[in-house]
Amino acid sequence: MTRPPIYVVSDSVGETVELVTKAAISQFNGAGVDLQRIPYVEDFTTIDEVISLAKLNQGIIVFTLVKPEMRKYLSQHAKSENIFAFDVLGPLIDKFEKMSGVTPKYEPGLVRKLDEDYFKKIEAIEFAVKYDDGKDPNGILKADIVLIGVSRTSKTPLSQFLALKRFKVANVPIVPEVEPPEELFEIDKRKCIGLKISPDQLNYIRKERLIALGLDERANYARMERIKEELAYFEKITDRIGCYLVDVTNKAVEETANLIVNYYKKNIGNK
Repeated sequence: MTRPPIYVVSDSVGETVELVTKAAISQFNGAGVDLQRIPYVEDFTTIDEVISLAKLNQGIIVFTLVKPEMRKYLSQHAKSENIFAFDVLGPLIDKFEKMSGVTPKYEPGLVRKLDEDYFKKIEAIEFAVKYDDGKDPNGILKADIVLIGVSRTSKTPLSQFLALKRFKVANVPIVPEVEPPEELFEIDKRKCIGLKISPDQLNYIRKERLIALGLDERANYARMERIKEELAYFEKITDRIGCYLVDVTNKAVEETANLIVNYYKKNIGNK
């Protein structure tokens, strides 16, 4: 196999076109091939420079350009100079457009953006698991959002739901017998969200929980006196912090999460 220089051209970082090219040349013991990546090509002048290089060095061009006018320009000018130029994405984009009737976005780098979004979600989910239920107070200092509340106020499902929106969430149970971690009083109070609930609703939820576990619904955990004690202590802590409160009584997790996200965007910024 002869080894002309290969210019891999992209309007984004060029990972896709380089991987495709390397996959092809690997079938020919492609070690030693002069592969030159030219990323972020956004103007015709750069395309002219690439074509000049390819002509001078008897090279070839492999490219991923999503904008039709850029693809057409490179293909036509390479052809006029007798340079082989292979369009990796163009024909497939055109075929998908014809099949679906949907106009493409023509926005470079979308695959990379999708990958970054995916990994941020995974990172946020792992964070929520690691710092669930006050397991490690260090998470409070690292979190975007800290949820606090008494038992059965949906702290864990809320943490996971918000993680899907790429928020790193730690949650801390508030129990009268346990002093809250000092980190709660050190963070920006805007990041701390208190989940309040009506005593009657909490009483019902806890009784159902005990029944589901096969335990006596009359246990102290579900007694109204105990619940009122916990809620009074919770209110004392939230007053001390000065944090934002969300009433989760009769609210679905999704509804509560939307309230928290809207509050975050308004008071802290977009995530």
